[in-house]
Amino acid sequence: MSHEISRRQALAILGAAAAGIAAKPSRQNDSWIYRSTSEIARAILSRETSSEEVVRAHLARIEEVTPKLNAVVELASERALLEARNADAALARGDASGALHGVPMTIKDSFDTEGVVTTGGTQGRADFVPERDATVVARLRRAGAILLGKTNTPELTLSFETTNLVYGRTSNPYDLTRTPGGSSGGAAAIVAAGGAPFDIGSDYGGSIRLPAHYCGIAGIKPTAGRVPRTGHIYPFGGYLDAFQQIGPLARTVDDLSFLLPLIAGPDGIDPGVHPMPLGKPEDVVVGDLRVAFHTDNGIMAPTLATARTIEAAAKALGGVGARVVEARPKGVETSFDLAMQIYFADGGAAVRRLLSDAGTTEHSLGVMAESAPASAEELDALFVRLDGLRSHMLGIFEDHDVVLCPVNAGPAIPHGTVESADAVPAFSYTMTYNMTGWPGVVVRGGTSPEGLPIGVQILAAPTREDVALAVARHLETELTGFVPPSL
Repeated sequence: MSHEISRRQALAILGAAAAGIAAKPSRQNDSWIYRSTSEIARAILSRETSSEEVVRAHLARIEEVTPKLNAVVELASERALLEARNADAALARGDASGALHGVPMTIKDSFDTEGVVTTGGTQGRADFVPERDATVVARLRRAGAILLGKTNTPELTLSFETTNLVYGRTSNPYDLTRTPGGSSGGAAAIVAAGGAPFDIGSDYGGSIRLPAHYCGIAGIKPTAGRVPRTGHIYPFGGYLDAFQQIGPLARTVDDLSFLLPLIAGPDGIDPGVHPMPLGKPEDVVVGDLRVAFHTDNGIMAPTLATARTIEAAAKALGGVGARVVEARPKGVETSFDLAMQIYFADGGAAVRRLLSDAGTTEHSLGVMAESAPASAEELDALFVRLDGLRSHMLGIFEDHDVVLCPVNAGPAIPHGTVESADAVPAFSYTMTYNMTGWPGVVVRGGTSPEGLPIGVQILAAPTREDVALAVARHLETELTGFVPPSL
């Protein structure tokens, strides 16, 4: 291994990265497949278990659930096992590569992975093998993580349902007739099913937060400019550059806190990423916070179970002393109309460029690639409106530290219905906060009458991921938290 450090140093790094995270052995499964990322890392570094044992357990789980889910679409089994054996040998010598030494992971197929096919869900890249890792993948591998395989994503990540012409459709582990969401649907599905302790997603309109909600796990969209997008199928740049962020998905909020610092920070390539402070969630006193919550964004009313979940979350925070009031950011009810106009303002030019770059001739993107472009005057007016909305909405943080609201108007929906007139406005609950650039964390807080997960979206001011994560961790404890599917 290159960049080896001592096992003692790796444990210290793990302790620093996961400060405040208690080891919480799973009572849900006697194997390693439902343990947290930080617990697995600690167990490997302390030689309670071997990396090879943990990797084999997750590969076996992937093999078991793949016929039902189709979440992991490209495996790197032989390489993963070789790296696991090398990781164990390094530990036997007293060496380690970092806080994730020997820990398995899957990675959304929109991120380049050196030596492993990366399609981005588009046919022109069906056999594309990158020569280098995306920045976030490289950082995780330098910390010692081992890639098991790639998880399914819609074409170019541009759908709330995970299906494409290369690998087909991914199903929700809580109900196989429903979607796990998109675009990080394969990632969320396999993490929920126990096939990987964590994955990395991208969020351009809700693509981390929606799948986390639909699949009952935790996910974070960081502050705009926090994590590099270098090596992602939908790259940095363009007029909507600030809308897309990269972040982890895992079964526990603690793991989000553990993983985010490992992938954050400038890489000298992505010009939209800047140094910014990242506080520690354990330093936030939840009972001292000022909390605003709303169950309805004025665009599409939520289901009764969704509204009650948000109300329960607000009550749980009030119960520890937080000042809780019902309020929503100014202008949020106008955000969906504005978002839909802005996303399509270029007439599909960016999508056509990316399809051409990939060599794709047959695609599934329909109107995303062909729509009426805005005029120069219309585009100018749209961005004046956008900055006005951002400014108005920021006013919520004059009197509040955090905002609670639904992730979506309802739980996971049936396959093939994401583009219906009834479904599209439901996604406004996430799309709004791609426009603002605020950090947003999702954690499971309830269950629908159909037995489906319902998440809570926790939003904080720019750079205050620590606040959102602290609130999410409290709600995870007080409310439902992750519950394994009966898959």
